[in-house]
Amino acid sequence: MKKIVITGGAGFIGSHVVRRFVNRYPDVQIYNLDALTYAGNLENIKDIQDMPNYTFLKADITDADVINELFDKYKFDGVLHLAAESHVDRSIKDPLAFVKTNVIGTMNLLNAFKALWKDNFEGKRFYHISTDEVYGSLGAEGLFTEETSYDPNSPYSASKAASDHFVRAYGETYGMPYVLTNCSNNYGPYHFPEKLIPLFINNIINNKPLPVYGDGKYTRDWLFVEDHAVAIDLVFHEGKNHETYNIGGFNEWQNIDLVKLLCTIMDKKLGRDEGTSEKLITYVTDRPGHDLRYAIDATKINKELGWKPSVTFEQGLERTIDWFLNNQEWLDSVTSGDYQKYYDNQYSVSK
Repeated sequence: MKKIVITGGAGFIGSHVVRRFVNRYPDVQIYNLDALTYAGNLENIKDIQDMPNYTFLKADITDADVINELFDKYKFDGVLHLAAESHVDRSIKDPLAFVKTNVIGTMNLLNAFKALWKDNFEGKRFYHISTDEVYGSLGAEGLFTEETSYDPNSPYSASKAASDHFVRAYGETYGMPYVLTNCSNNYGPYHFPEKLIPLFINNIINNKPLPVYGDGKYTRDWLFVEDHAVAIDLVFHEGKNHETYNIGGFNEWQNIDLVKLLCTIMDKKLGRDEGTSEKLITYVTDRPGHDLRYAIDATKINKELGWKPSVTFEQGLERTIDWFLNNQEWLDSVTSGDYQKYYDNQYSVSK
């Protein structure tokens, strides 16, 4: 049986990828490797935890010895590497944590994979999932393509850019078969409420302020997480070795317009008077190094692999809001940190 390890599989994007692979490929053994930090939650994949082709491994990618032991024991044929520190604000406060996870952690995986299969990479693949933020900031015009030069502006994007470079270097130096993708902002169910959309959904529910950076005109391309999981599936199985694919939603929104749309939908869902939630918008001091605009050109993955988004932003946002409103217990658990206390007790000794 082929063995695939998905790192960060208890996180937001990773949980959707794990679920898709477990359900779609019953003849492949899927290993979910996650350290269960604050953003990793096994509740995200509770529905597939008893599937015969699924195994959870609690491990930290920054621990080289543990990673080497796991690769030696399970002999993973494929790696889908999603585990990462990803919140820009956190990276500004603690850059070294991002270097440790995003750079050293990636290096540990690359070294373990290389050591295991160095004599024969046939049928093996290392897939590194990255971000559009490595490209820096766009002006009012233009799109990021796979040929865009890297120009990271935050400790987060710099750490991801470094990991991207190491993946490519291992491909060129050691002949390691890899694929790499850079995606735009994801949204959808199970999104940890530190990022804009789930944070604001939670704040609107609880009548808390909606903190908008600067003038709110920062522009992002938004991608529904289930569409991203489909793209990851396609790239892993059909993408060309040593190629990069940009994954985007063809869906640009200024932050303030997104927030106002979110407020309008939430007012209807919660039975509130129109305009009630907009009164919660509060403009706050801008963060350092804030990129003005991201926008992905996903033409390559569309032409080569036939992928395109399946939902409009309005459709995806409705589905996302409905999920959060119908899963208040999950939201309460992650915002209170109760789930983390459980993991601390459950996994006090590594298993």
